[in-house]
Amino acid sequence: MTWSVIARDPADGAIGLIVASRFFACGAAVPFVGPTVAVASQAFCNPVWGTEGRARLAAGESAQDVLADFVARDQGQAIRQAHMMDAQGRFAAHTGCDCVNWAGHLIADDHSVAGNMLTGPQVIEATSEAYQKHANLPFAERLITAMRAGEAAGGDKRGRQAAGLIIHRGEDHAWLDIRADDHSDPLEELARLWDVAQERYVHFARGMPGRTNFSGFPTREGIDADIADAEAKRIAEGRASRSKAVDK
Repeated sequence: MTWSVIARDPADGAIGLIVASRFFACGAAVPFVGPTVAVASQAFCNPVWGTEGRARLAAGESAQDVLADFVARDQGQAIRQAHMMDAQGRFAAHTGCDCVNWAGHLIADDHSVAGNMLTGPQVIEATSEAYQKHANLPFAERLITAMRAGEAAGGDKRGRQAAGLIIHRGEDHAWLDIRADDHSDPLEELARLWDVAQERYVHFARGMPGRTNFSGFPTREGIDADIADAEAKRIAEGRASRSKAVDK
């Protein structure tokens, strides 16, 4: 199952991982992301590659060394696929020889893509090309656009079911973590959720506490003003809310 992208945003150093698959809740099973590192464990995923890998990469080990150790230790490495980025921005990838075709990976200077059970290599190639082409987009939108290009090129050969996107901005907690666990068009659902996030969530998240600012925004005045401005702008532009929330 699955293809995914790992990347670092050159604008602010944010770490992002996006995944899509004809497999339930792949956004929960595949990504392991931290403030400076990321691991995608897929195919017959081994979650310990994710948890241990994230910790070791954060401690300063190289992606290549960590991945080589996992392959050597895991008797099931032939059915595993993983790619990862270390704290220095270096990538490494492994596609086991028994992963279901088409399976493979691609490493570029600023991102990596890996997938299995795909219609062909054109999926990861189109994903990578779209990521490189759309550097002008906000990071989350750039990742979604890249994956949609991969889907247009064939995607998962079994169809669609789930997708997930997680972004860390220098904190142990995620800045954004959205998923479509069982959906007929999961990447479109991620795009909708990202659009809805512009209404309130991104403004709220701007005031969230962090390691260097334990209190964050201690009052809500600025947050409320930003939310009101965003709503006024949306209405002035004639855009309806895409939220499915229901008010009492």
